[in-house]
Amino acid sequence: MPRYKMYRIKDAPRESFRWAAHTGGLAVVKMKDYDPADEIEAASPYSAWKNLAAQGEPLRMGDLLDEAPSPSGAARLYIAKYIGFEPAEWFVPEPKQESPVSVCSSSESAEGDSVSHR
Repeated sequence: MPRYKMYRIKDAPRESFRWAAHTGGLAVVKMKDYDPADEIEAASPYSAWKNLAAQGEPLRMGDLLDEAPSPSGAARLYIAKYIGFEPAEWFVPEPKQESPVSVCSSSESAEGDSVSHR
């Protein structure tokens, strides 16, 4: 049976999530908006949701379930939405590209700085 790591959405991002228009498909989420929580073993995300509700610790809209990787596949991340669970993935920023720095000699710099006074 799969194990799920829970991530609870923080209060400020939860308000934004709550009032945002529903969009279907893959959700991209930021780690800074979540607090790690307990793990739960369940047959599916819906079973986990039902078990947590029965324990008095229901998942809130925007909370995540991170399925531990199985031997046959990769880990899967699910976000709780009003319509059920949808796939999610962690936001990964693009690496900053270093801009090329041109090095000029002092003679080139002096030529560029000279001003004609006529």
